[in-house]
Amino acid sequence: MSSAEFKAKSPRTQDDYRKWALRFAAEFKDDPVAIFEEPASRGEVSEWRQQWAHSAKQFDYAGTVVTLILNWARDAGKIAEHHCDRLPKAYKADRAEVVWTEGDLATFTALAPEWVSRILLAACETGLRPGDLIKLSRAHIEDTPGGRRLRIKTNKRGRVAHIPVLPRMAAILDATPKDRLLILTNANGQPLTEHRASEGVRQWRDKAKLSDTLRLQDARGTAATRLLNAGLSLAQIAGFMGWGLRHAQNVIEHYARLAPDESDRILEALTAAKRGVA
Repeated sequence: MSSAEFKAKSPRTQDDYRKWALRFAAEFKDDPVAIFEEPASRGEVSEWRQQWAHSAKQFDYAGTVVTLILNWARDAGKIAEHHCDRLPKAYKADRAEVVWTEGDLATFTALAPEWVSRILLAACETGLRPGDLIKLSRAHIEDTPGGRRLRIKTNKRGRVAHIPVLPRMAAILDATPKDRLLILTNANGQPLTEHRASEGVRQWRDKAKLSDTLRLQDARGTAATRLLNAGLSLAQIAGFMGWGLRHAQNVIEHYARLAPDESDRILEALTAAKRGVA
């Protein structure tokens, strides 16, 4: 955990790696490191991972960290080889194709408390991930000749994103108490954690009886569509979201199929964008 590659990771990723490395170490602490040179060790690691078979992401993360540790041990000369490369993965869903439609949002906001509704609506307006949403503050708002924009350095990609403030986001900003720095808070006006923001949306999604596939992270496809309608090009949207042009186009087309009331307008904007007009 002292390698240059590890130190280059984000603080959250470092914490996750440490957590899984400690779990791995606790399981195999009584075994010599040379055990991983034996082909049978792959089966032992696979058996250990079954503790998290109920959660595809945790199951996969356990395997990822084990492979990284053993790769380091091999490269550092601690072992001659290991047999835990390419451990099978369980999580295969394409989350980019899960989107919140306007109908979903209307159902959600009719029931959820204001502080939770603000989280989801802000995500659908900006495409920001939960870790960026919870730090969004007045310091990120900039005036432009035509209105306002958000200027924020995102956690995952480390890039500065410039996001136009659309009418619904403008309403969220304007409704924020003047003495409050953070745009999104909990019910008591206190800072949110990523977990609390995501859990708040999940709890009220369930109460609204919406699909359990919908999560706070799935607002990015919705945001891409709204940004397209606001006049951003496919290249701008793809760059901000970290997608390829083809993927951005596919996500927006998927949204249009799920939202028939909006499909004509969305597809018209998409056609214009592909021609380089938008």
